[in-house]
Amino acid sequence: MGRRRSQAGARKSPGKLFEAGIAAVALGAVLLVVPAFMGNSAIAGAFATGVRIPAVFALLVGACLIAFHFALRARVKPQQPVAPRQEPDWTSWAPPETLAALQRAIPQAGPISAFPDTGDTGAASLEAAPQRRREIAWGQKVFDDIEWRRFEAVCEKLFGQAGFETRTQSHGADGGVDIWLHSKHAQGPAAVVQCKHWSGRQVGVKEVREFLGVMTAHGLKRGTYATTSTFTADAAKFARENGINALDGARLLALVGKRSPEQQLELLQIAYEGEYWRPTCASCGTKMVEREARKTASRFWGCAQYPRCKSMLPMRSLA
Repeated sequence: MGRRRSQAGARKSPGKLFEAGIAAVALGAVLLVVPAFMGNSAIAGAFATGVRIPAVFALLVGACLIAFHFALRARVKPQQPVAPRQEPDWTSWAPPETLAALQRAIPQAGPISAFPDTGDTGAASLEAAPQRRREIAWGQKVFDDIEWRRFEAVCEKLFGQAGFETRTQSHGADGGVDIWLHSKHAQGPAAVVQCKHWSGRQVGVKEVREFLGVMTAHGLKRGTYATTSTFTADAAKFARENGINALDGARLLALVGKRSPEQQLELLQIAYEGEYWRPTCASCGTKMVEREARKTASRFWGCAQYPRCKSMLPMRSLA
């Protein structure tokens, strides 16, 4: 959006420079011509002498502005219309087991679209996300597409498929626990899960040590730290030494790959549910909206409840 504004400004500025140049040339010409109609009086002579330098200066400035106008006009290239992208028939390259699962699941789950909804949400428009194709098979791309709340929902269902009864908190302070795991044969929580939807940042030993503190506070010896990213070597070592199951993006995908095709499809539907690309406010539990900083014109995610809630998140690239 910011790029389009700058391009629009570049198209408008040459015209303004040309108008200013013409005005300056006209002013200089008038200042040089007017004394000729004032006769040969001393006043006329003094006036002609006084305006000669400003007139020449106005002519020079006008000529420079006109020349600059044509130089800018030559640099600004007209925008070429972008032809609509022809999406391939995704059923021609989908894994056979996924297609079989789709055929069995569609009657119960309803139509499954390969594209997100593009309806108006009442918030600032998203340029890239509504045009992105949803993945139809599990891979790192799925984690890259979805926001943190969708990632937590996927992890919750993943443990639910393993036989645990799960409990989560959609927003607000969670005390360092995203998912509580309960066994059907025991009282109280059996383990806890912390989820980190990070991109380009590793989970360090500091975060894992804090998670161990949460486990200790609740008297638990089992815990899982799940992230879409990776762990540092120190963090992975600390996790092994303290009974923490460290699941990075690759291990999570391997775990998903062990599920049946129907279960994998179920997880994929949860990942791409609703406005999966738009982050959820961790304080309010509502979807955040695009906002623009007044001073820098940079884009970021802000809570829709502003100014009551001032939570914000950086906007990562969707390309």
